[in-house]
Amino acid sequence: MWLEILLFVILVFIIDGLARNYATRKLINVPLITKLPILGSVMALSTITPDNFHIKWPQFVARFGKTFCALTLGNLIVVTVDHRIVESLLSSQDHLEKHFLYKMLSIWLGNGLLLSSGQTWHKMRKIITPTFHFKILEQFIEVFDRQTDVFVEKLKLLADGKKVVNIYEYMGLLTMDIIAETAMGVTINAQMDSKSEYVKAVTEVTDIMALRFVRLQLAFMPTFRLLAPKAYRVQQKDIKIMHEFIEQIIAERQQSLLKDKEKGNIQDHNDDPYDLGLKKRMALLDVLLQSSVDGESLTNQQVRDEVNTFMFEGHDTTTSATSFCLYALSRHAPVQQKLFLELREYFGDQLNRAITYKDLQELNYLNCVIKESLRLYPPILAIGRCLKNDLKVDQYCLPANANVIILLWEMLRDPAVFDDPLRFLPERHLMNNARVNAFSNIPFSAGPRNCIGQKFAQLEMRTIIIKVIRNFELLPLGEDVQPSMQIILRSKTGINFGLRPRNYGESSVVEGV
Repeated sequence: MWLEILLFVILVFIIDGLARNYATRKLINVPLITKLPILGSVMALSTITPDNFHIKWPQFVARFGKTFCALTLGNLIVVTVDHRIVESLLSSQDHLEKHFLYKMLSIWLGNGLLLSSGQTWHKMRKIITPTFHFKILEQFIEVFDRQTDVFVEKLKLLADGKKVVNIYEYMGLLTMDIIAETAMGVTINAQMDSKSEYVKAVTEVTDIMALRFVRLQLAFMPTFRLLAPKAYRVQQKDIKIMHEFIEQIIAERQQSLLKDKEKGNIQDHNDDPYDLGLKKRMALLDVLLQSSVDGESLTNQQVRDEVNTFMFEGHDTTTSATSFCLYALSRHAPVQQKLFLELREYFGDQLNRAITYKDLQELNYLNCVIKESLRLYPPILAIGRCLKNDLKVDQYCLPANANVIILLWEMLRDPAVFDDPLRFLPERHLMNNARVNAFSNIPFSAGPRNCIGQKFAQLEMRTIIIKVIRNFELLPLGEDVQPSMQIILRSKTGINFGLRPRNYGESSVVEGV
């Protein structure tokens, strides 16, 4: 009996040693954070939680350098903030497969652009890229403007200069209204009816996915179903609601487009992918329904996967980015006042003036404010890739099949690149900093698999921030943010500030700017 147990233990150690040697056999000049038998680096990594990542990861970087690795049950994870490795990895056409954790989103997003790989990804990327051409984005500004007006009217009810407002929930409903109308061509009125079945389903599933992303025991469906049965049932119910809603929208849009085509009101998307929506504003869904791959129209499931991906990527990330930007402005009154004066000089005092695409290209300081906010509070905190082949960069060699994690949070606060990196200083983006290259400031990722909707997101952010700052002074009320990593950046304490209506009879709210 005891001999059998001893032999079994010896066998386990031998297998673990072989797996460890196999995983690290080609690894060169990359330190391993711990070398415990069997567990590898699990114990060290388990000390990182969603609420302390911004403390723990910098400690690992300080101790092991800009690139280090961990072993978890024989799987090699390489963590880096070295812009040389980042540039080589993200600019490559070979290493395009996402980190394995993304796969848990597949029950919702299917094989959409975020999760697909290989030829499927290449073909869909080619189809979807024209939907973010400026000719289409220009038409969406009217949606941004109109939906933000609803947002501003809701905020006016809270703007007494004393009430602490957690902007995240309100912002989430605004961005959901915007992405639903631009992606699907439908008005869901999330801001006016946050309890609607579809809105509630999107909100709940987003929260559940965020929970599963940070609790690895819930990342895999069998353990999720076993350990969190209630959350599992809610997820399944809500995904069914979302799929049925989008399938109904697809069917209705197909009928509408067919009628329009019979009347000669639209042209084939494949004739000229950059001449879209000129007779009437088209939703991204319309473009997908008129597209084809290898001569075949996209299936309803392919279209549904891409629309779900639009809804996911265009909702929570923009909510996070815009909320944190407004928070930063509330805590930096001189910056807020400088931005307000730029907006007042450009727009005058007519608050009802609609925002145009041209307006959003003209405001230089606003652009700097958003860049600085994205540097300090990137909505996506890390990028994950699985290496297809060995990756050799200078003195490093990272082996094939390793999962590489790029710590954007730490990269964007690197003192070797950014002077006084923790300071909110929009003016730094007016300076010519030779240390900042194309791969050291990448809140939207970079390379062939960068964020396809980044121009859409930036235009949406600019519209919202313009409307808010022109209407309200943001006050430093409520608890400061405590960053929390939940797929996207959130705050454990909420994203809080106060609101006071602007008095256009006064020339300045903050003196000395």
